[in-house]
Amino acid sequence: MRRNDREITDRKAIDGIIRRCRVCHLAMCDESQPYVVPLSFGYDGCFLYFHAAREGRKIDIIKRNNRVCFEFDILHDIITSEQACSWGAKYESVIGSGTAEILDTLEAKNDALEWIMRQHRSGTWDFTEKMLNKTLVLRVQILEISGKARQ
Repeated sequence: MRRNDREITDRKAIDGIIRRCRVCHLAMCDESQPYVVPLSFGYDGCFLYFHAAREGRKIDIIKRNNRVCFEFDILHDIITSEQACSWGAKYESVIGSGTAEILDTLEAKNDALEWIMRQHRSGTWDFTEKMLNKTLVLRVQILEISGKARQ
């Protein structure tokens, strides 16, 4: 990281940023073309969870290449200046990489969807077998993660 003074090394602080976010940007590589999508997500401290349609570009890419990158950010404020190149931002962000897999069992899908719902609201949720069967759920094992902030 170029700006060591902005690096966040405390995993609890990194987890806190993720838990306050509502959108994760998931990046994939479609042969030689990058592809990124904003997604609702769940996070259990080790894995990220995403729900998706059973087919589409994202799923096609992951079936060919399951390596992914993810990004979270919180913009707190824009720092203005009289000079254009002196502008900046107060922010917190997390970037990482991992491997994605499609969950097969109803139990695994149910657990993952619970994590996704917890990201937005506490409580318990009932997912019918019909819902679980028609929903594709991705789980990303986090292999690398880092945080950065400017207060």
